[in-house]
Amino acid sequence: MTTQKTANKNIGFTHEDFAALLDKYDYHFSPGDVVAGTVFSMEPRGALIDIGAKTAAFIPVQEMSINRVDNPEEVLQPNETREFFILTDENEDGQLTLSIRRIEYMRAWERVRQLQKEDATVRSNVFATNRGGALVRIEGLRGFIPGSHISTREAKEDLVGQELPLKFLEVDEDRNRLVLSHRRALVERKMNGLAVGQVVIGSVRGIKPYGAFIDIGGVSGLLHISEISHDHIDTPHTVFNVNDELKVMIIDLDAERGRISLSTKQLEPEPGDMLKNRPLVFEKAEEMAIKYREKRLAEAEGRTVSEVVEEIEVPPALEEEDLVLVATEE
Repeated sequence: MTTQKTANKNIGFTHEDFAALLDKYDYHFSPGDVVAGTVFSMEPRGALIDIGAKTAAFIPVQEMSINRVDNPEEVLQPNETREFFILTDENEDGQLTLSIRRIEYMRAWERVRQLQKEDATVRSNVFATNRGGALVRIEGLRGFIPGSHISTREAKEDLVGQELPLKFLEVDEDRNRLVLSHRRALVERKMNGLAVGQVVIGSVRGIKPYGAFIDIGGVSGLLHISEISHDHIDTPHTVFNVNDELKVMIIDLDAERGRISLSTKQLEPEPGDMLKNRPLVFEKAEEMAIKYREKRLAEAEGRTVSEVVEEIEVPPALEEEDLVLVATEE
């Protein structure tokens, strides 16, 4: 009898001992962890993943990508090993739910934050429009372009499928807000070819009580009422009509805010010529612009105009192919 008890005592682990040992050495998995896993089995609406837990974890097809996925085979292959995000804790069967989409989502926000920091221009196709603007995808994230930041003559509905250059206006992961500007991207591109003191041909696109918006080679500049003429003007409506063509001089460029300030006042051979003899202002514009730059440089350096005349470099005029008119909503 004693011999039998000794034998039973030395049999080895019981099932309970084995389970306890597994628990002791089992990894603890928590929601939010990123773990390595191997595709164990493909299922109709997902896949079973071996991550070293007691039970294979499950990833549903809707969690396989930041983009739409209809079939698990579009993303995963049998025996493939990769990173997974633990989405939920164990269910009643001890099974964890995993996600690839969440990893892509976090990394996408990290990339767009870096792009915004670099003030990068990105390109994306419009996939939908609504009353407020247009929708695009940047790094897989859904972005919104407000209507006031879409610079095109086309109706918003006709933008679907078109690729647009875009600048970042707002990147807020906490509020899930990604707002972009087509207008700012165009303005920056066009402004790279412009310079203060340059004379360009423009077309009146809009008239407000405080000034006129002039299209210059695809971007809109403001000709403020105070910069139209040396003579007093009650309202720009008495001077201009929409689609009037005129020469204007660039007096300020603000690339960060996408603003261009213009003047015809500085191009008047005689005060009031914009009201009395506009063709003469058009004819003498470049000549007057040179005199304006000479005067400004002399004032800045405390010299006479004659001393700086030889140092003035005339900014290049816009080439004909650059004068592609794109309406800008103001």
